[in-house]
Amino acid sequence: MPIEIRELVIKATVVQDGAASPAAPAPGNNNNVSPNEEIINTCVEKVLEIIKDKNGR
Repeated sequence: MPIEIRELVIKATVVQDGAASPAAPAPGNNNNVSPNEEIINTCVEKVLEIIKDKNGR
């Protein structure tokens, strides 16, 4: 018997630590990019990869 999920609640806490730095920066990243822009760019790249994978099927 299938189960239907009508509502999914996801909670997250984001803590910005000024001393932390990425372990391995992605190639081609510019040091002038703010951390917020870097996160957005990473998300966009991941979404584009997912779309490309779905179109390739």
